[in-house]
Amino acid sequence: MKLKIVKFKSVKSTNDEAIKLIRSNKYLLGLVSTDYQSKGRGTMGKKWISYKGNIFVSIFFKVNLIKIKIENYLTINANIIKKILNQYTKKIVKIKKPNDLLINQKKICGILQEVIIHNKEKYLITGIGINTEIIPPNKNFNCTSLKIHSDKKINNKIIIDKIKKNYDILIYDINTYSSLHVKSKYK
Repeated sequence: MKLKIVKFKSVKSTNDEAIKLIRSNKYLLGLVSTDYQSKGRGTMGKKWISYKGNIFVSIFFKVNLIKIKIENYLTINANIIKKILNQYTKKIVKIKKPNDLLINQKKICGILQEVIIHNKEKYLITGIGINTEIIPPNKNFNCTSLKIHSDKKINNKIIIDKIKKNYDILIYDINTYSSLHVKSKYK
């Protein structure tokens, strides 16, 4: 099964929209995308500042947390996005555990994972915010944007398509191969 893209102009939070879609029973898996979030969320209740021009997506699908533990998904998600961002910059994208991606010690991406139970099934929701164009101000840490570190044209639609393609492959791998194979492939 492939992810269905559900696009919005503006939402409070892509993770919240993913939860609504799951609970509506319309989608078993999908990718929610928006141009703007009014109440984007980060880990531990932090706010994700969402400027139009950057990427805000949430991927959701059913999971078997016995097969692959939630902690492993943190690593898998960070490595998928790191691989994509590395295609746009000569700088090294580093993972700051558990859920941030940095270039030159500055945050370029945050990832928020949530698990919900609906109809006795567990769903993983992975919210991803990438500063592709605009650097949001943040007093707690320095941020950067992909545009500053790239000599390539930044096209959010192409990056979102790459995210979708990588998650389509991940979901296929999860449903086809052993957990050991999946974890080693996404290191």
